[in-house]
Amino acid sequence: MMDLRTYVFIDSLQPQLAEYMATVSQGFLPVPGDACLWVEVAPGMAIHRLTDIALKASRVRLAQQVVERAFGSMVIHHRVQSDVLEAGNVILDHLGRAHSQAQPCQIAWQEIIRGMTPDHTVLINRQNRRGSMILPNQSMFIMETEPAGYIVHAANQAEKAANITLIDVRAVGAFGRLTIAGSEADIDEAARAAIRAVQNPTRT
Repeated sequence: MMDLRTYVFIDSLQPQLAEYMATVSQGFLPVPGDACLWVEVAPGMAIHRLTDIALKASRVRLAQQVVERAFGSMVIHHRVQSDVLEAGNVILDHLGRAHSQAQPCQIAWQEIIRGMTPDHTVLINRQNRRGSMILPNQSMFIMETEPAGYIVHAANQAEKAANITLIDVRAVGAFGRLTIAGSEADIDEAARAAIRAVQNPTRT
């Protein structure tokens, strides 16, 4: 029996998140403005069946599929929202679940660090090669979620809400992690949006 860990529909991928996803995806790359569905299940191998069902249901494209022992995840996308929603409905029908029955998101950690020092930012930039760079004196918001997949919704809503820089988004494994940077005011606003996003995820 499959456990539906994450089911998150994103109506419009924001530019930085779409470009970041393109650096880690091995399938058909999304572009800004695409609608996107992130599905995560347990056990990991079960994601193959759901991927097959989704791709046969509509015109969606597969951006990413990650198969781990414990968890499996996939990302499908399309310019037309209704295609993504239709694929999602077929997945839910197969599982015999409603989107509201996905595992609730728990925030394992969230914190704002203000006025970053150069030593700290240099080390962060060396560790994160796929996103943008954080600069000295900027503020940083970090968040960790369980399940991992919810972190992409947090990143998208944070980017919608404020003028921030996307540093890192890790959405596979046991926990998801988000790092964003910007001015104090922008980070405060983006952090509020990210927290709201995972507390009330878009699953329509």
